[in-house]
Amino acid sequence: MTDAAAAPAHAPVPSGSPAAAPATSDAVDACPETHGSVGGDGVAFLVVGVGASTGVPAAEVVELVENAVREAGRSVRDLAELATVDVRAGEPGLVEAARRLGVPVVTYSARQLAGVRVPHPSDAPFAALGTASVAEAAALIGGGELVVPKRRSAGTPARATCAVARRPGRPGLPGAPAESAHAESAAAPPDDVAATSASRTDIPHPGITLTDRETRTPMHTDGQADEHADGRGGVPDPTHDLRHHGDAETRDDGSALVDLAVNVRADTPPRWLLERVAASLGGLAAYPDGRAARAAVAARHGLPVERVLLTAGAAEAFVLLARALRVRRPVVVHPQFTEPEAALRDAGHHVGRVLLRARDGFRLDPAAVPDDADLVVIGNPTNPTSVLHPADTIRRLARAGRTLVVDEAFMDAVPGEREALAGRADVPGLVVLRSLTKTWGLAGLRIGYVLAAPETIAELERAQPLWPVSTPALAAAQACVEPQALAEAGHAAHRIAADRAHLVAGLEEFASDGLRVAGPAQGPFVLVRLPRAAAVRRQLRVLGFAVRRGDTFPGLDEEWLRLAVRDRVTVNRFLQALDQALALTRG
Repeated sequence: MTDAAAAPAHAPVPSGSPAAAPATSDAVDACPETHGSVGGDGVAFLVVGVGASTGVPAAEVVELVENAVREAGRSVRDLAELATVDVRAGEPGLVEAARRLGVPVVTYSARQLAGVRVPHPSDAPFAALGTASVAEAAALIGGGELVVPKRRSAGTPARATCAVARRPGRPGLPGAPAESAHAESAAAPPDDVAATSASRTDIPHPGITLTDRETRTPMHTDGQADEHADGRGGVPDPTHDLRHHGDAETRDDGSALVDLAVNVRADTPPRWLLERVAASLGGLAAYPDGRAARAAVAARHGLPVERVLLTAGAAEAFVLLARALRVRRPVVVHPQFTEPEAALRDAGHHVGRVLLRARDGFRLDPAAVPDDADLVVIGNPTNPTSVLHPADTIRRLARAGRTLVVDEAFMDAVPGEREALAGRADVPGLVVLRSLTKTWGLAGLRIGYVLAAPETIAELERAQPLWPVSTPALAAAQACVEPQALAEAGHAAHRIAADRAHLVAGLEEFASDGLRVAGPAQGPFVLVRLPRAAAVRRQLRVLGFAVRRGDTFPGLDEEWLRLAVRDRVTVNRFLQALDQALALTRG
């Protein structure tokens, strides 16, 4: 139930198919004057709450609703409305089902539905929308009695759920739904049906009122925590563009520039990997089967397959974590890759920041992370600082009741993968993310994976859409964790270390210009600070080189630039261009 009736919205319907018109199919007798009539138990009408997946057939919804109404011992003529979340307002199958049944589709916001207690909660809708059952919450939000709890449709997989509530009064009378403006259409999962990538508004979690979340005191530590925000429809950040990434420097007019902005290893993917991916194309007619690739990744880290989840790159993993895990106080350690925070904010979370300081070498102090943080995200080695935190230091962040997410997307670029936590099963709440796109040049293919406890993997998998990783990406995943590939990656890591040392030595020659290299750098990129960095970056573009601006990373400003490690010939050319750019911007 809810404390107060929410104002619903009627969904838009196709032209010529008014939602409130009497049905013309066999689904219900064409008797508008008796629609919503009293049953044998006095003045009452039925409301059916519906949860639906994108593309659900109208027939599947109609059959589900008819069966549920019969289970309630009533006729579909007693049905007053189909109720659902507003992001399903324009779903064609749902709209057509309502037309056939001769009832309107009434919608409520996810925030309104989240305030309704439901007797049969499910994880998937909660992860995507913040309500534990769209069907039951939508049926109960206007008051009344739940007479048929959540039921699933007969499809395989089930693409709809419904629940039936008996409400006192008649449609149009006090206590009954009133017509209003329609809501926007988007995507959302039905209850207990695999979650899609639907976005959420700022949804309070169980035990947290909206007031609690809106008035929470911002954290300020010196690895300082801050509560700015970003996201698309989430909590906005007025100070950082969390969606800016290095590839923006090489698009359009930057496509011809020498690329030191993107952290993908140059001259990749190798020919043997391209051949493996190409060989998989003959199987495109079949749905992807990730079992072999999953087993290969598990064997590579000495883990059971239940501890592995393949994802469409690490970015998808961040979205799954943000939507699937029930957390109250997430904290991101910055400066670092901004997608984890952006995903959390898109999912409606207020995110705390622990800002590591340049004067401390951007090193982690576990004491700077608030004790009550129940989700902590950190990169290792960290993008963009290139700092490699000791595994034991990161491990000190782990504790009961906390999920510790370690982004190891660049760990395979560290010789020997020292300080890696991948493969560890003894750290409570540990979630390790890996990407195969950086070392192997597969950014356009999207492949990564999550290593975590089986129960965490199961939560994330429930929130993942069906067949999220393509057949070519699965072939690449399996190939990249084979012994020969691991040996090649190990050699590449040593070569990167040597090339990085050459780059750093060249950069240190510009100390008289105020240039400072953050360090010691351990990743396939370095972070530098210099006066007039923005002007220098623009001049470098004129001279043919793209570098990554640093001011979009929380904790950095316009004086910072990130440079990808390249071969010595490319680095020497870049250093010459940097010398010219500095001279041209001295004013």
